[in-house]
Amino acid sequence: MASVSLSSIEKIRAASRGLPPKLKAIAELITSEPRDIIHLSIVELAKKTASSEATIFRLCKRLGFEGYQDLKIAIAQEIDQTKPDYVDEEMSLDDDTAVFMQKVFQANITALKDSFQLLNPEDVKKAIQLIHEAERLEFYGSGGSGLIATDAFHKFMRTGINCIVHTDSHFQAMSAGLLDQKSTVLGISHSGRNKDLLDAMKTAKEKGAKTIGITSYQRSPLSQIADVTLYTSTQETAFRTEAMSARLAQLTVIDVLYFALAHLRQQETLTNLKQMREIISQKRV
Repeated sequence: MASVSLSSIEKIRAASRGLPPKLKAIAELITSEPRDIIHLSIVELAKKTASSEATIFRLCKRLGFEGYQDLKIAIAQEIDQTKPDYVDEEMSLDDDTAVFMQKVFQANITALKDSFQLLNPEDVKKAIQLIHEAERLEFYGSGGSGLIATDAFHKFMRTGINCIVHTDSHFQAMSAGLLDQKSTVLGISHSGRNKDLLDAMKTAKEKGAKTIGITSYQRSPLSQIADVTLYTSTQETAFRTEAMSARLAQLTVIDVLYFALAHLRQQETLTNLKQMREIISQKRV
């Protein structure tokens, strides 16, 4: 039986992003109507989705379950453990400030919990190793992802590693062309389909650099290019795009990588932090 956790539905939602349209539509129905799905037989679900039993079974396998019954059990166990006072994260015009606050915080908490479940500890370990062994580390990201990349640079510079951030596509391309096998590039793209970022990552890889990707989409072009891919989970609402909800999870992944590297470079990191604090203190009134 597939492993069960409080984020089984989110795991299905995350895994469905890279599926063919037909299978993705069925997966979206499952995540939008979980309480109804657990009462449907495979024949009934096939009829409801205008598909076949074989298609449903194939979808379950693609989502990481042994079969349809295994999927239903996972969903049922999750529903049983869901708190009755759970607040729907979708915003409503009737919501007051207190409800808005609760929904926003709940959405962020959910994104973090689900991303934690999606992260493979072995992949995180590999990413940390690639960063630790690099003589040069570069962070690439554009738009909202550029903010995450900049935050990563702000953190990692404290460890003493030779690093830089590029949020401009031309700088990314030029810098990637100067890398070698002793370099590592960490590229961030929510969709994993930003063309400029992908081109820069390809160039870096052609030069021998190691590559790490952070994205919300499995089977995305970025995940196919990167030597190691770390995934975050997101959910779109009327007022909140997937990319927006992904940022907090992406920042947390960056924190994980930073603290791991700082642990490996303890003395240098502590020395640098002390020096930085002394310098920054001069900026305060």
